[in-house]
Amino acid sequence: MLSDIRIVLVNTSHTGNIGSAARAMKTMGLSSLYLVDPISAPDGKSIALAAGAGDVLANATTVSTLEEAVSDCGLVVGTSARSRTLPWPMLTPRECGHKLVVEADTYPVALVFGRENNGLSNDELQQCHFHVCIPANPDYSSLNIAAAVQTLCYEIRVNHLDIEALQHAPAVKSEYPLNEDLARFYVHLENTLKDVNFIVANHPGMVMTKLRRLFTRARPEVQELNILRGMLASIDKASGNKK
Repeated sequence: MLSDIRIVLVNTSHTGNIGSAARAMKTMGLSSLYLVDPISAPDGKSIALAAGAGDVLANATTVSTLEEAVSDCGLVVGTSARSRTLPWPMLTPRECGHKLVVEADTYPVALVFGRENNGLSNDELQQCHFHVCIPANPDYSSLNIAAAVQTLCYEIRVNHLDIEALQHAPAVKSEYPLNEDLARFYVHLENTLKDVNFIVANHPGMVMTKLRRLFTRARPEVQELNILRGMLASIDKASGNKK
């Protein structure tokens, strides 16, 4: 699933940022890196800052335009740090991670990052289905590319792990008691509480109503209700009131 999620860097000017982005990707399990018209090709500085993610750099695909990088993608999300003249559908980082992971099961998807100094152009942003903005400190919202890549790749990984866990989780079917079983339990509970003088028969107050609300909220399963009935039976026996 993660292999079909590509990170696209557009017109990157600093080769070190390419290496740092590759490192951020690999720590989160992503490996598909596309470079759109980089100012300089990855070099020794890129490899140094990749810090063990040299394989991501070595397998990076370099193209001339964003259109080439995303032509076969069914979903493209562009990162944007500011509002544009033409409003575009927005995603939160969490929504972005979820949507990319879910749709990567059907076709390649792309997460696009712009230039260090001014991000993506309006034309490039309009090639994206959605925009995502990291809600950074409004008084200092400057994120370098590697930090932005790391943040959004983390959201991708969290959603991937959540979906993977659900797919491998054993099916657990809860069995709940019928209403008639619950009714018998409430009668038993009320009688036992009266027998031990927890409820005064002539002045019962709201005790049973509140207890019903408590058990309704908890919604005990069949086995749990059997335990509760067993507890009441033990109390009845100990108090000499066999039911």
